Amino acid sequence: MSEAVAEVLEDDPVLETDFAKEMVRQMRAVDTYGTYDNWPVGKILEPFVLTKEKKREIPVVGDPDEITMSRVKAFYNAISAMIEKECGLMAVPMLNLTHEGFGRALITVGKLVVMDKTLRDVHRFGYPTLSKMKDEADKLLSVALEIIGQHPKVAGM
Repeated sequence: MSEAVAEVLEDDPVLETDFAKEMVRQMRAVDTYGTYDNWPVGKILEPFVLTKEKKREIPVVGDPDEITMSRVKAFYNAISAMIEKECGLMAVPMLNLTHEGFGRALITVGKLVVMDKTLRDVHRFGYPTLSKMKDEADKLLSVALEIIGQHPKVAGM
């Protein structure tokens, strides 16, 4: 990939949201060597921003590497943590991916499936902006909380 101007500005208001803070916490959790410890928040979240230009540089067919897969896991782990924070029940993310980057992401609360998302082309996982990523997470979070509200007994099992 060619060097480009940073896509995430340090004064981006999205960086102050609970979701962005949780994303940073999740990314630091998977950083076994402590590389992210002294990095600013924007630099940690920058790999999630995949502009059209960056996406064009990634081949259409490809296998996701471990770093990309850890970003996908961090995204769904952050949504699970936000669900737990909102409803007080343990949310468990489950990711099933083939080596080719296809699969499914599920989040369960008790015996209730609150999120089911089909994943394709995981090697190109990212969003045009941090704001779009947060919007997607907010949408998944609100649907999950609505499902929990409709079926509290199953969620509490």
